[in-house]
Amino acid sequence: MPSEYGSVQSSESSPLTHDGFHVENGESVIHQHHELHRHLSLFDLTCLGVGATIGSGVFVLTGLIAHSQAGPACFLSWAIAGAAACLSGLCYAELGGRFPQAGSSYVYARETMGECASVIAGACLFLEYVGSASAVARSWGDKVVEFARSFDSEEKAGNFLWECFLFVLDPGFGINPCAFLISLASVLLLMGGVKESKVVANTFTTFNVCLVLFMSGMSLSLMKRENMTPLFPSEFGAGGVIRGATSSFFGYIGFDEICCMSGEAINPSKNMPRAIILTLAIVSSLYVTAAFGLTSMVPYNECSETSGFPDGFRYRGVNWAAQVSAIGELVSLPVVVLVTIMAQPRLQYAMAMDGILPPVFAAVDSLGNLTEGTRIAGIVMIATATLVPFTYLNDLISAGILLAFTMTNTSVILIRQSSPSDKPYLLEKLMGCFHSLSLLTGFMLKSSLLAKSTAKLTHLLSVTFCLSNIFIGYKIQTQCQSKRSLMQWHSNEPNPSMYLAPFVPILPLCGSFVNLYLIAQLDRIGLMMIFCYVGSAIGFYFYNLQYGKKNTAHGHRHAPERMISLHEAKRSDTNN
Repeated sequence: MPSEYGSVQSSESSPLTHDGFHVENGESVIHQHHELHRHLSLFDLTCLGVGATIGSGVFVLTGLIAHSQAGPACFLSWAIAGAAACLSGLCYAELGGRFPQAGSSYVYARETMGECASVIAGACLFLEYVGSASAVARSWGDKVVEFARSFDSEEKAGNFLWECFLFVLDPGFGINPCAFLISLASVLLLMGGVKESKVVANTFTTFNVCLVLFMSGMSLSLMKRENMTPLFPSEFGAGGVIRGATSSFFGYIGFDEICCMSGEAINPSKNMPRAIILTLAIVSSLYVTAAFGLTSMVPYNECSETSGFPDGFRYRGVNWAAQVSAIGELVSLPVVVLVTIMAQPRLQYAMAMDGILPPVFAAVDSLGNLTEGTRIAGIVMIATATLVPFTYLNDLISAGILLAFTMTNTSVILIRQSSPSDKPYLLEKLMGCFHSLSLLTGFMLKSSLLAKSTAKLTHLLSVTFCLSNIFIGYKIQTQCQSKRSLMQWHSNEPNPSMYLAPFVPILPLCGSFVNLYLIAQLDRIGLMMIFCYVGSAIGFYFYNLQYGKKNTAHGHRHAPERMISLHEAKRSDTNN
């Protein structure tokens, strides 16, 4: 399989063995102690995806959207958001099977847009993995304090031991001891090995799904038809469904973490797409059913914005179900912390193998675990979860995740389409224009809602930008020829068994538009933070390019390993 890095020999001629491989020009040598073991089945991958996705969406967002944005039509908001998430999810499904190695969006950006873009993607994924895990850990800590305070009473007032207990849980000064404990427990469990961690993750994910099914089933058994009318309350209107979909989209974030575990997946070219599609199908069904159950059980204006199901069951007088829901939430949320932080060492591994990060992040022990990388990522997460309030960081994390989604969608287009020979870089220029106009459209729509006096002008500009985007999409479809498959991009042997996202380039373009529109809806401070953050990532890349590359032990190994991984994936497909 030829490439600019030299040729990779066949397994009969030696290099591709259980001990690793050797590139003929001597530029890269990778041995077993740098390889991750493949042990994650389709069930494991699906549990990781569902476990990373289901969290505050059911427990918090459902009640919030029903009460203040969409009313009884809340379930439609979740359905629309699920369809929007699938636009990016199907792109992840294709690339997850085509690049069966750790790194997710970082790898996809590296292969299609270059190393600078890949560093930006890696920085965005850091926000998703470490930032999200810290945020969930801190949220869990707050819920433990809230749950403990629910037992407070006048009889306990002045009780020294009780007051000391509450002080330990919430000492103030922004310190969250419970977040420290759950973060530490997750890191220690991961350092024991992913094979052991996946058993815990699978168990808790199954419990989480059962809990959501219980809450949905109980709420549907308490359904009152009058609670669902009118479906579109006058104070929200049909437009409230779209506003609710904007908020509920963030409940779907997390499914992409499956791709970062691709380096440890069994038969990744088949199981990765299946796991992502299964995750989105399961999560969408659970969210829509739970949202319908909550609003059919409780009038939308009585839904709690912070504790929808427990307060909803109390409203209907089913206190035992309220207690089960509240305790179940405390038990199930820690799996989100565990699964989310599990992906970060894999991202560090991919970046270290490319020389972006120091070699210590690529160290794999004899059992195939990234112990050192897990320890370093864990220290950062524990400190962040314990000490950093997330008042403004939530928007930064959301923007980073959406930007990574957009880069993945763009990668699919760059892989499947190409510029005409007489107009080089036409595709890249059109994609840049499309992304810029999408972001501007989002700002225009946001401004029209905030400043009604200029609504006509902003609506006109929004329509103009949307029509321009449609025209650009048409140009990409008609003028940029389609490539047959990614395997053709790397070799002369197509692999028809690999999953292909449908309706390319229309589907990834729609996904990018949705992601950039959502970025534009974020708070101004969050937008400033993401621009500064991306600028810092670019600065880090150029600094590393000048001073850091000479110190790497694994420079330029990514192409040979990629080709070996694709070869192994194809061979695995043949055997299976």
